[in-house]
Amino acid sequence: MEGKVDIRPSPISGRWYPGEPKRLSESVDLYMDQARLPVIEGEVLGVMAPHAGHLYSGPVAGYAFAAVRGLVPELVAVVSPMHQPYTPLLLTSSHTAYSTPLGEVTVDKYALQELEDLLKDRLGTGLAPVRCDTEHSLEIELPFLQRALSSNFQLLPVMVRNQSAEVAHTLGMALAKVLAGKNALLVASTDLSHFYPANTAKTLDTEILRRVEAFDPLSMLEAEAQGKGFACGKGALAAVMWAAKELGADKAQLLHYANSGDITGDYTEVVGYGSAVFIRRSKK
Repeated sequence: MEGKVDIRPSPISGRWYPGEPKRLSESVDLYMDQARLPVIEGEVLGVMAPHAGHLYSGPVAGYAFAAVRGLVPELVAVVSPMHQPYTPLLLTSSHTAYSTPLGEVTVDKYALQELEDLLKDRLGTGLAPVRCDTEHSLEIELPFLQRALSSNFQLLPVMVRNQSAEVAHTLGMALAKVLAGKNALLVASTDLSHFYPANTAKTLDTEILRRVEAFDPLSMLEAEAQGKGFACGKGALAAVMWAAKELGADKAQLLHYANSGDITGDYTEVVGYGSAVFIRRSKK
């Protein structure tokens, strides 16, 4: 039937975050309540947030979403990596809505089509639609957005398989064109280094975060090739940084850093988590 909502079933509810609505709301709210934000001067156009299970990365993600609490965007572009072995460069959901215990998040089909057309024109290929994907890194941000934002926002979901500078830059410029003139928010979903001892992880992660705070997406992408830092969602992060810059952001500000050992107590092999905001300090 035309107009019927085709809901993507959650593969991670009850595992990566609480599956019961009240408990999920309370836990997400607590992560944001406990964030001790620095002074943020300007308009937040985008955020960087981690994407591990809420138990591990929730305290860091709480900083990113506390920074946008109460905003009322009409459209949120969540850009994440695609960890599963699909072959297309870029992917999206073929469903018309994502489901979490807090309700449905509708995909903006018009914004998605506009992005698709721009990517085909500029990159030669668009967004490959996938059904019933098991990718966690995009969905994991949705409960935070549902609790933080004061609007019934629509979603522009993008998953990045090819993390090259060409793809990330093209995606970033296309996103900026789609979001221009809209009340919109960008979300980059990424974790940092994986399974190093905590001291090594901190060195690698500090270098990535330094390049993020320098607001230099190309340099951030180059860190891995140089062996100086790692981010599993580096392509998604670079695309959001380029998009935010194109939309007028002129500052990146680091909010918080931690690693999985801070939760588990095991610092022998940790995953790093960082949060940041991309700010426009003056109107264009």
